[in-house]
Amino acid sequence: MKKILLYLPVMLILAAGFGCSEQRKWNREQRKEMREMLRDYRQMAYLNDLTDAEFILFSDDVATALEGDYPVYATFVTMPGVEDTVQLVIVETVVEELQADARNMRHIFPYEQLVARKMLPAGLDHDQLHAFYNCLAGKVNSTFVTLDQFVNAVMADTVNTSTMQRLEGQCANDLFDWEITEVEVIETN
Repeated sequence: MKKILLYLPVMLILAAGFGCSEQRKWNREQRKEMREMLRDYRQMAYLNDLTDAEFILFSDDVATALEGDYPVYATFVTMPGVEDTVQLVIVETVVEELQADARNMRHIFPYEQLVARKMLPAGLDHDQLHAFYNCLAGKVNSTFVTLDQFVNAVMADTVNTSTMQRLEGQCANDLFDWEITEVEVIETN
């Protein structure tokens, strides 16, 4: 009798693991549902500048990464913090793409934002934009040894102490003979 009671928990674990296992791979509908969910993230800084074709490839990469980490879709979509997990995988995928090609700066620092901040003039043609982003990528690569340093610098930047703004200004000055000056504001009580 004692042997039966000792083996009972082991048998239950084996039965639960093999006999009643859930689907271990996402089906076509589940992948489609994840891609639809990823469309809500399209307004993020890097993603809003992607073409439709680039975004489809990007969302496939994210869905594949999520499926690899969470093979049981039903469990994944009901777990607490699923949106945080999706955001984390999106950021990791963006970082991987940046690591592959530093010229993706146009997605992180879109031209329209640079014009609004008066860093670049409106009306630049494709060749001028290409030259600016090549310059910026070169300065980023020479300034930051690792991608982690670059990401940390971008996250820690403030308007008054922006390493990226300084690099952008240097490229604008080099290409358009602009003189970018920084004004330091000191508050006293």
